[in-house]
Amino acid sequence: MNTKIVNPPQPDEVQFASAGIKCSAYLYRPTSAEPSPIIVMAHGLGGTRKMRLTAFAERFVAEGYACLVFDYRHFGDSEGDPRQLLDIQRQLADWKAAIVYARSLPNIDPKRVILWGSSFSGGHVLTTAATEPNLAAVISQCPFTDGLSSGLAIDPMTSIKLTTLAIRDRIGAALGHEPIMVSVSGYPSETALMNAADAYSGLSALTKYDPDYKNYVAARFSLDIIRYYPGRNTPKIKAPVLFCVCDSDTVAPAKATLRHANRTPRKEIKRYDYGHFDIYVGDAFEHVVQDQINFLKQTVPV
Repeated sequence: MNTKIVNPPQPDEVQFASAGIKCSAYLYRPTSAEPSPIIVMAHGLGGTRKMRLTAFAERFVAEGYACLVFDYRHFGDSEGDPRQLLDIQRQLADWKAAIVYARSLPNIDPKRVILWGSSFSGGHVLTTAATEPNLAAVISQCPFTDGLSSGLAIDPMTSIKLTTLAIRDRIGAALGHEPIMVSVSGYPSETALMNAADAYSGLSALTKYDPDYKNYVAARFSLDIIRYYPGRNTPKIKAPVLFCVCDSDTVAPAKATLRHANRTPRKEIKRYDYGHFDIYVGDAFEHVVQDQINFLKQTVPV
């Protein structure tokens, strides 16, 4: 199955402020003259908007939904120093700022804001939705929901190395030193935040869409990820949520995701026999994006 958009819509380059720092984004608009719903989108761990999020946005805008696809502070085309600083609280603040900006746009229905997140941002949208009561819907794709579960997916020796680098980086930051970086993805024998068998090849299939992508982040992040549990927020989410869960996920284990997803008051759960990185490309992408379009049409019709 392969549905190709012959003339994909061209987005506008826009910026919005988060804590006084400019975040860069693509703004896709449908052709309709009526105020449209808008989907706010951002990528996962260390990812940028260019890494196949545009493919999802093109499908959504063809169905009549506006899309705001942004880069976090410190990443991609957004401002923020030091570069490659992955700070959970700052990223959550960027989501809040993106929602405020989306609601302020002309010809957008501010009551029909939808959040879309994948992998690490799949967890961010759950955390954000728990404190945003007026969202129209949420799509959480292969989401990071449980720090302990994802931490246990990494072998103990790699965890020890990551923790050591993180402590050194945290101390260095307090002393004003440049960040110590750690690889986002690597082979199983390498020290990286994701080093499962499919991690390096899977991420490489996405990074080719962003020639400026950097496969590293500040190591201090390793001290925070184990304490981040977006899934615990699911009982507080008022909006309907679509969970797209990969049963063989090596990064965000499905067992923990399903446990948290089932505690969501208004949920739809779709399960797939794909890996964590498969659903961005090829037939797996086609399968998942169609399920997401069907969910949008049912919950937030244009």
